[in-house]
Amino acid sequence: MADAPSPPAPNKPPARRFFWPGGLSARLLILTILFVAGASAFALPAALASFEEQWLLDRVRAAELASMATEVAPDQVLSENLASQMRDTAGVQTVAILDNDGNRFLKVPGPRLDEPPYLVDLRDQAPASWLSAPFQTLLGGDGRMVRVIAEPRFYRAQFIEVVAPDTELKAELRDYLWRLLAIMGFVSAIAGGLVYLSLNYFLVRPMQRITRSMERFAADPDDLQAHIEPSGRRDEIGRAELQLERMQEELRAALNSRARLAALGEAVAKINHDLRNMLTSAQIASERLAALKDPKVSQALPRLERALDRAVKLASDVLTYGKTEEAAPDARPIPLAPAIEAASEEARLSPEGTQLVSLVAAGEQVNADPDQLHRILVNLLRNAREAVEQQADRDKPGLIEVSLSQAEGLSVIRLADNGPGVSERARERLFQPFAGSTRPGGAGLGLAIARELAQGHGGDLLLAQTGPQGSVFELRLPGAPPPLATPKRRRAKSAGA
Repeated sequence: MADAPSPPAPNKPPARRFFWPGGLSARLLILTILFVAGASAFALPAALASFEEQWLLDRVRAAELASMATEVAPDQVLSENLASQMRDTAGVQTVAILDNDGNRFLKVPGPRLDEPPYLVDLRDQAPASWLSAPFQTLLGGDGRMVRVIAEPRFYRAQFIEVVAPDTELKAELRDYLWRLLAIMGFVSAIAGGLVYLSLNYFLVRPMQRITRSMERFAADPDDLQAHIEPSGRRDEIGRAELQLERMQEELRAALNSRARLAALGEAVAKINHDLRNMLTSAQIASERLAALKDPKVSQALPRLERALDRAVKLASDVLTYGKTEEAAPDARPIPLAPAIEAASEEARLSPEGTQLVSLVAAGEQVNADPDQLHRILVNLLRNAREAVEQQADRDKPGLIEVSLSQAEGLSVIRLADNGPGVSERARERLFQPFAGSTRPGGAGLGLAIARELAQGHGGDLLLAQTGPQGSVFELRLPGAPPPLATPKRRRAKSAGA
């Protein structure tokens, strides 16, 4: 008997997190105010310490002036009534001095204290004690007395000493602290707001614009409103806008190509089976033609059989979704001149139309897969012929010149035509599927297929030069096999000869 399923675990409540705004603008405003307030807070201890030092020094000076009345008193002794008035006027309890001989004189006597006062020496204070003194005053108990020692201004003595209650000092220090906090809060808010508005204008708003464009493009790449217009800034924001615009264009082109490939794949998947049956029937018909003794049929039959074999192989390699599965090339040394001649026939070059001028000697070889090299050459020659025939104001015969050069272990096949050249706009997407066609109604697949096959060999296909005088394509293949025999140059051999 199967075990009973265990009850589902109860959903745990989400952990509470510290509140933090989700928007970049709100975060920036809060952080700016906090940073400005934090910077201002560093000045708070120094301001309080300076206020306390000045307050104590003012009491010392007032007590010093008041104590000078003893100089004119009989026997330099103050009466209790006069001493009480002086204590109230100066705000101190006692005043004493230490002369240069080390004798201490009590100028203004005061009442006896229950607890000893705490000492503040204004002559030489360490920075740490100077900064911490205001907080010790604020956090100390009530009713305390402070003993202050300072250098005298009117007496010639070592120091003057006063004892005073710190109640008034604490009250004024507390009021000054609240005023400082209010000023700091106001300055932090103003400074934070100004910094926030500046950063929001120069940074946050452009980033929001870029983000909205990315979100709209992700939702619908075909939405024209998702396209971002660069602002022309020369900083990082401007570069980000340019890169985003370029990325959107490339992705949009790639998605369009993918859509066309998907539609093509669906169509190819439907006709692939029927096409292979048709090619099989054509092969059967070619075998029947081979039984005839007609010389013309015998001459044309090998070309028909090669074309049918290539078509059957290509159809067999078509995948379910319409992409071709290119097998790894079986590269080996093959003569180039016969390959060019066979490709020119399939590309429909003729003396009456566009002629082929082959500068390749009979024995020169390249290292390539024969079938794939044939497909590359057919695509290049056909594209060149169509470009030449597309030129409406052409006043001279169309020519396609093919030559071979070998150097540093590399074979370079150059195909030069006298067509109109490739426009600057078409050069950017010349080798992209469905995007590089320069002919109305063209699919834009020939050069893309040729380059893919060349790169499969470890080489490449590129546009070497172009202009009103024509275009030159270079097919670069690795390897430079030696010729089969002594090269004999053939000058101006036409495709129909």
